Amino acid sequence: MSNTPTPHIGAKLGDIAETVIMAGDPLRVKLMAEKYLENPVCFNEVRGMLGFTGTYKGKRVSVMGHGMGMASIGIYTYELYNFYDVKTIIRVGSAGSINKDLHVGELALAMGCCTNSNFAAQYELPGVFAPIADFGLLRAAVDSCEQLGYKYMVGNVVSSDMFYGENPHTDKWMNMGVLAVEMEIAALYMNAARAGKRALGILTISDHILTGEVTTAEERQNTFTKMMDVAFSLV
Repeated sequence: MSNTPTPHIGAKLGDIAETVIMAGDPLRVKLMAEKYLENPVCFNEVRGMLGFTGTYKGKRVSVMGHGMGMASIGIYTYELYNFYDVKTIIRVGSAGSINKDLHVGELALAMGCCTNSNFAAQYELPGVFAPIADFGLLRAAVDSCEQLGYKYMVGNVVSSDMFYGENPHTDKWMNMGVLAVEMEIAALYMNAARAGKRALGILTISDHILTGEVTTAEERQNTFTKMMDVAFSLV
């Protein structure tokens, strides 16, 4: 019996492309579909988590929301990798910089991802797992940033389970060279590793935790297109 549709994705097997570009905000996904895809077809509206499949420069690609936090992206990416034969997932999203040289509007390419989550406990590993990006995707993203002239940094980010944390320990992550804080990439990278698939996180700095620089929700939804340019160049 087919595993599709799933409890969270209303698509049938074959409705979703092998490459999916994901964002937390479904409205950002709608923007990507309208801006980048030719002949987009909506394949999911379950729980308002929009998904579309179309073509970009002749190549079939899908875009879909993943919600906020590791639990949410963990569900969607698990189903995409394991039930829909998706081979590559690229997350585009926002992050808070904790590096003095990484400014609002610039990009962070997540080579690796730390986390304060217990997500990896399910694997019962005899140690601490280090979630990392697919190197081929990362190298191609660096090349794309260089060609497009976009300012970027490559390195570790941290996925936090808390947005409003009692003790965020920002200084401790910063002391270890971590570039930025977000909430999803560690789960994406672990799901990709377990499924033997590819993943990359491309982040736009939406606020700077050290300097207090911030952007509005509307700016985050509608103007963070550089990371999308890079993501679609990898299709």
